[in-house]
Amino acid sequence: MDTPIIFWILFNAFVLLMLALDLGVFHRKTHEVSIKEALSWTFVWVFLALVFNAIIFYWKGRQQALEFFTGYLVEKALSIDNIFVFIMIFTYFQVPSKYQHKVLFWGILGALLMRVVFIFAGVALIEKFHFTIYIFGVLLIYTGYKMFNHNNVKIEPDKNPLIRFFKKFMPVTPHLQEDNFIVKLNGKRYATPLFLVLILIETTDLIFAVDSIPAILAITQDQFIVYTSNVFAILGLRSLYFALAGVVHRFWLLSFGLAVVLVFVGIKMLLIDLYKIPIELSLIFIATIITGSIVLSLKIKRTKEN
Repeated sequence: MDTPIIFWILFNAFVLLMLALDLGVFHRKTHEVSIKEALSWTFVWVFLALVFNAIIFYWKGRQQALEFFTGYLVEKALSIDNIFVFIMIFTYFQVPSKYQHKVLFWGILGALLMRVVFIFAGVALIEKFHFTIYIFGVLLIYTGYKMFNHNNVKIEPDKNPLIRFFKKFMPVTPHLQEDNFIVKLNGKRYATPLFLVLILIETTDLIFAVDSIPAILAITQDQFIVYTSNVFAILGLRSLYFALAGVVHRFWLLSFGLAVVLVFVGIKMLLIDLYKIPIELSLIFIATIITGSIVLSLKIKRTKEN
């Protein structure tokens, strides 16, 4: 069912309003985000997502509401995996906590724009060339397989082709210049290491989008549902980062749980023309795996071999 353009306009107006309030009012002054503040914002974003889910239920029906919630759950879980990488990037560049919110704000704004392109391109490909759904399925299974080697992820900015390309055209200051991305020194413009961090955040999300968009397309091809569930998951990512940054390392089994989820949705895609797995069963399976991996992470002590 096509969604009238007015609902797209209203939803995006809501997103822009929330972003304006976030940066222009609540975080106008650079400061270190406390755990209490981060948890409060995390609650706000989850609450808004659930309210929107209820709106979907009364507007589009039970099926679309379940698809939204399942998609939101998958995207939210995958966004936690992003946090591992964000921590490594901020640690590598020694970015103070008080500057991290600004980087994540602009990084996530860019991520929203990239997701729009990915979502519409993905849906269009599946609608026009049905066989691409099998390509996405294989991609997800392969990604799930790779995720079992999560601990091998390394941050090597000097090997990043985008950063190497950028440095050829613009010099970079050796140290941070407070929370500035670009500065002017002796009449010449310089990028700061904070801008390099922003580039890495954007490229990291681009890589994650290659996994997450096909994952939600395995659940639904309703563009509005795919887009809105993605947006709510991404908008809550910043607050979730500050809430979990200090403890996320304890969720050491989450990457294995996510790997299982990605393999499951990949298989779901490959079987779509033979057997369509009910959305209720998908939701129960995904929720069980994600919750189980988090609970077991907290109960089972991680060994050096893990």
